[in-house]
Amino acid sequence: MNPLILIRGGGDLASGVALRLHRVGFQVAILELAKPLAVRRTVSFSEAVYEGTQTVEGVVARLVSADQFQVALEAGEIPVLIDPDANVLNNQFITSPKSTFVVDARLMKTEPEPLPINIALHIGLGPGFTAGADCHAVIETLRGHALGRVYWDGQTAPDSRQPDGDMRRVLRAPTSGKLESFKAIGDLCKEGEVIAKIDGKDILSPFDGILRGLIHPKVQVTEGMKIGDVDARNDSSMVHLVSDKSLAVAGGVLEAVYVKLREME
Repeated sequence: MNPLILIRGGGDLASGVALRLHRVGFQVAILELAKPLAVRRTVSFSEAVYEGTQTVEGVVARLVSADQFQVALEAGEIPVLIDPDANVLNNQFITSPKSTFVVDARLMKTEPEPLPINIALHIGLGPGFTAGADCHAVIETLRGHALGRVYWDGQTAPDSRQPDGDMRRVLRAPTSGKLESFKAIGDLCKEGEVIAKIDGKDILSPFDGILRGLIHPKVQVTEGMKIGDVDARNDSSMVHLVSDKSLAVAGGVLEAVYVKLREME
């Protein structure tokens, strides 16, 4: 059986999962918000919501309606549906409880709401999920020796509430409002340089580095929201490659999928 794998969320971690699943031959689709919140937009399939299509490492994702869904799959693309509540699971012409798997990659870090139907495999990424209770398997997303491990019972490490590496790299909104950017993803930023403004308040680069991510300007941001990411490594190519972390997590998802498929033989 070649299941349809729905990935809830299309940010950078979700996109690494989608990319690896797609490359080994699974049918993959992404369910997103009407205004996605991804920061690493150059490697996030969610960008298709804004642009119509998005290509990550040679793989194309396309914003579609339900009646265009199968056409995109047959074209070798990843369909992206605006469907934050996963209502497509109720569409018998697209999904089936026995042959549709779901990967929740939204990284909400809270207990998830139940899916609208029971499915064969439900995988959660990171904190908030409990394997055996609200999903079948959960994948560790915290960097370390457990990154990418699959748990069929219990939870991953709790939310550390801290970003990986230098905490200063994460840019947060100083106030609510619309973002006005002065730098593009991939640009070199100098320490103290203005990257963007929100309601007249400057967002400064914390150190010399590459602007690795910046939230889409159509998003109405709220105070404290993560809106950008600066990387001290002077390598602009990184903005076009999915991260080692997302590939490791994707490896865990692949493991869980194949374990389930063997059980179903």
